[in-house]
Amino acid sequence: MTTVPAPPEALHARVPGSKSLTNRALLLAAAAEGTSVLTAPLVSDDTMAFRQALGDLGVRIRSSDDDGAWQVTGLGRGPRGTGRIWCADAGTAARFLPPLAAAGHGDFVFTGSDQLTARPVAPLADALRRLGAQVDTGPDGTLPLRVHAEGLDGGELEVDSRLSSQFLSGLLMAAPLLRGGLLLKVRELVSRPYVDMTIALMRQFGAEVAEDAPGGFAVRPTGYRAADLRIEPDASTASYFLAAAALTGRSVTVPGLGHGSLQGDVRFAEVLERAGARVRRTEDAVTVTGTGTLRGGFAVDMGDISDTFMTLAAIAPLADAPLTIHGIGHARLKESDRIEAVARNLRALGVRTDTGRDWITVHPGATSPARIACHRDHRIAMAFSVLNLRTGNLTLDDPGCVAKTFPGFHEEFHRLFPVHPLPAGPARASA
Repeated sequence: MTTVPAPPEALHARVPGSKSLTNRALLLAAAAEGTSVLTAPLVSDDTMAFRQALGDLGVRIRSSDDDGAWQVTGLGRGPRGTGRIWCADAGTAARFLPPLAAAGHGDFVFTGSDQLTARPVAPLADALRRLGAQVDTGPDGTLPLRVHAEGLDGGELEVDSRLSSQFLSGLLMAAPLLRGGLLLKVRELVSRPYVDMTIALMRQFGAEVAEDAPGGFAVRPTGYRAADLRIEPDASTASYFLAAAALTGRSVTVPGLGHGSLQGDVRFAEVLERAGARVRRTEDAVTVTGTGTLRGGFAVDMGDISDTFMTLAAIAPLADAPLTIHGIGHARLKESDRIEAVARNLRALGVRTDTGRDWITVHPGATSPARIACHRDHRIAMAFSVLNLRTGNLTLDDPGCVAKTFPGFHEEFHRLFPVHPLPAGPARASA
């Protein structure tokens, strides 16, 4: 009789709450009538910047002393008054909050860091103007963005979402606050799972949203009502721990990311399965077990889960054949030009890498010692930390940038994989 070896005991990764869910829920609770309770929210640079920006718009948010839940007393409408709103590095703040402000009354100026100012907001400003708002932007359609708000009537609007689905999500979330209904017609939508997440959360807060036709969304002017919500672990952040399992032959479970997850990035586990890992999904968790081999030789469209493409690209040098990732052109407009940043770092390691407008191909090969240029991009730092589990010859020029979404990343990664060294200085101080 052949004895089948038992699978390795699963390590349980402590992944913090989803940034995407936390910031969307914060906005919806802020616009709702009544007090909402958000349990297990993500506490990071981005979410705290979003929370502070809402406070500057007049929203009262209190943290519970008992369990850290956030109690949000909503405005029941758009904000009123004047203010200069600091968005820091948070792209969601710069893209979600101006539509909320436009649905209110007053003068609001949205500003941010140099990194955020480099990211475009012109498509959003144009959409708000076509709805009747008075909007001005900085040079080249960037921040600062000024909104003179007298409420919005609604109507019909065509939106080009090729650059970012966040523009569409911002307009959708403001739509129930308009004086009339809004029909949004969308051209070339990217990252559809994030829009589905937005709509699911809107419905939990009482909105009525229907797909009017393929590429169209109809939203009634119902306003929002308060709701209590537990925030799921961040599926994008989970990708680093799941990829680490695939590389090391260990088994890693992330509780809270089961079949009913609202986050499209849980599908990264399916990509790892194509690459040779074993994957198990249950109602309340996902587990990935490495098999000792990372398979390449395939191409994958990661346009809908582009926040995880860097995780795959960073470990691709260890595959047994080239890997091509495509459909990710919009990733060039994130915290950094992520395609170019990943390619340059891989080339610095001596890895052959080819790129195009919306794709990257990584060839297998040995790596040389190198210092990874993070470009203040948390996902670059975390993705290359996974590769370092096998190479052991990488350092990060900015380990502390992980605080944007997971201040304790290096400590948790070291807890599960002690071979991963704890960075000195900035990362430890930010945790």
